Amino acid sequence: MEKDFQIGPWVVHPSFNTVSRNGNGVHVEPKVMQVLVCLAEHTGEPVSKEELMKTVWPDTFVTDDVLTRSVSELRRVFEDDAKDPRVIQTIPKRGYRLLAAVLPVNGAPVSDVQTPPVAVSDSAVIVASHRKIWIGALCFLGTAVFLFGLAAGLNIGGLRDRLWGTSPSAKIHSLAVLPLQNLSGDPNQIYFVRGLTDLLITDLAQIGSLKVISGTSTKIYENTDKSLPEIARALNVDGIVEGSVQRSSDRVRITAQLIYGPTGIHIWANSYERDARDVLSMESEIAGVIANQIQAKLTTEQEKRLTPGRAINLKAFEAYLQGKYRLTRAQDVEIQNGQQETQQLELGLAREFFEKTISEDPNYAPAFVGLAETWRDRPVSEGGPEKASGALEKALQLDPNLPEAHLAIGNLEFFRYWNWSAAEREFKRAIDLNPNLADAHAGYADFLDSMGRFDEGMREYLRAQELDPGHYGPEPSPFFRIRQFDKAIEMDRNDIARHAFGMYPHWDLARNYEAKGMHDEAIREWESALRILEYKDLANAMDRGFKSGGYKGALKEWVRGMEMARAQGAPIPSFVLAEVYSYLGDRDHALAWLEKAYEERDDALPGLKFDVFWDNIRPDPRFQDLLRRMNFPQ
Repeated sequence: MEKDFQIGPWVVHPSFNTVSRNGNGVHVEPKVMQVLVCLAEHTGEPVSKEELMKTVWPDTFVTDDVLTRSVSELRRVFEDDAKDPRVIQTIPKRGYRLLAAVLPVNGAPVSDVQTPPVAVSDSAVIVASHRKIWIGALCFLGTAVFLFGLAAGLNIGGLRDRLWGTSPSAKIHSLAVLPLQNLSGDPNQIYFVRGLTDLLITDLAQIGSLKVISGTSTKIYENTDKSLPEIARALNVDGIVEGSVQRSSDRVRITAQLIYGPTGIHIWANSYERDARDVLSMESEIAGVIANQIQAKLTTEQEKRLTPGRAINLKAFEAYLQGKYRLTRAQDVEIQNGQQETQQLELGLAREFFEKTISEDPNYAPAFVGLAETWRDRPVSEGGPEKASGALEKALQLDPNLPEAHLAIGNLEFFRYWNWSAAEREFKRAIDLNPNLADAHAGYADFLDSMGRFDEGMREYLRAQELDPGHYGPEPSPFFRIRQFDKAIEMDRNDIARHAFGMYPHWDLARNYEAKGMHDEAIREWESALRILEYKDLANAMDRGFKSGGYKGALKEWVRGMEMARAQGAPIPSFVLAEVYSYLGDRDHALAWLEKAYEERDDALPGLKFDVFWDNIRPDPRFQDLLRRMNFPQ
């Protein structure tokens, strides 16, 4: 079926892979259009998944996920709801059915849709009358088509722009890159596809005139049924980039399209296929084309970084993406009870992959940043900070303008070395090089709060949340640090209600309740946080302690259980033990654990000067001496 047809108010143009409504065209991928055509040819009838996949992908092995995504895209175009379908119905375990009627456009028949024949017994008068009507209609139609073509060609009233989705009002100042689809038919290629998604986001994020949402906030929309306008509203962006990656041996094909988020109107699309060794230059070229499409203002340095770069050794590049993938897996289980072995395994694998990258391509600076990240939080006894510092020094030798390297150094100087001036310099440099780097704004916000520069810190915190709304939760909330407890409580409750940020809003809410003297509520929230972290025994011990001894009984059971668990190898920071002893008013034990945290260079100590939970022990001369040794600015 190549001829146009109509489904409700939508006109489908198979030869152009376009669906239009009220003059506004939405482009879909060719395979998505083929799915629609196949359903239209059997309108009202169930079409099995097997038949659809055999028809649309006859020579390619694909999974059901590809078909599901294609149907989801059609539902987005037709503004359909899978739960209450009006256009496409899912038939569980079987396939799909097109519910809406398929009608011909301009008298062109659609598949086997037939127009009713004229009865032979009709009178000649009626026939003649119909002939006159048809002649008049055709004349009118011809005139209308001519005028429409003229108006479109001259773009009168912006008609051409509205028809093809290039309205001058569709300005894009903010952008989200959705996770690229893996069309390789191999789930083991997910690391490769996610890596390319991250690289595209990284390149686009360096455009200073454009707000680009971080990948940690967009990854939740992988395989989603939400429409693009819904996603655009949730992320507060004008533009959305989506696409797919297909890899076959050493060939890579990337398809990308730019869409105006509020309306779902297609702006640009293209496919690129090259040798996998050229994937970096291909990805940079795509980012450059998108920047050109949205007419982004680029500095000379930004133009240089978006210029397609050199080919990379394929073994090196694959090892780098594997390293990133493993590092993320290690970070995901970092503070979970019972996951120490898994975390160490993933960290070790990540380190091996980054080292393999460096062995294959010693000049690839991002690999040294990745290697540093595997060491940054490791204990002083393992030489973690020093090994991280050495890798980052090498990264900057290779690429002095790599934002991620400056951010990593800023984090190292701030969290582990407590070198305040160097940390601020590196955070600011990372932001200058990449204003959309949410991690840099968040790190700088934490730094500013720790220095008591709360107004500046709040601006950076809000910017980080704007760039990465799905990632930066409260721990600790900046409102907690400036003692606006009611505001912090409101935010924490909202985050918990929408199941955001895991255990962090529970922990922060407990701290705010404790600061307001709402002790019973604080205990319950700490218990919730511990259960999420799989410390069920500790949560149960707190509950027993609360029932027998109230608030302080719960804290005593908690701290006793933590000391026992830590002795058995659980990753419980010295800082947390000190915090609980501070709530109990036990200065000696609190300060003893703080000294231990100081020796370990615990990354929570930079907040020591202003965090509320030290108020009970702040007057103690030993606490003041600890502040002096950390060289906080006066």
